Amino acid sequence: MRLKSSIWVAAYLRRCQTAGVFGAVRRRGAEEAGAVFVKVALLDGNAMLYVPAPQTVYDDSRPIERFFMPTWKEPVPEQSVDERLQKEIRFDPDAWIVETEDRAGRHFLDLARD
Repeated sequence: MRLKSSIWVAAYLRRCQTAGVFGAVRRRGAEEAGAVFVKVALLDGNAMLYVPAPQTVYDDSRPIERFFMPTWKEPVPEQSVDERLQKEIRFDPDAWIVETEDRAGRHFLDLARD
């Protein structure tokens, strides 16, 4: 069983804050189990988007963790990220959107292995 999405988001934002990275909830989703999408704005007009990893990357030894995958290998214009997020919201209205700002692109997320 994983942490509630609301608790995970609060902890994630605290982690960003301790590293000096601004972060905020752009859209609140379902408290219990809403999917979390993380946008990292690079402050140059580009951004990265990290989406929940598919269930196939999880194993029984680490069932409570959340893993993410970058949508693109390189940063893209923020407009492209925002358009993708709008599609995700139409597909899953319970989704959370968290946005951070960091010129170095730090995300502090556990990434799924390829």
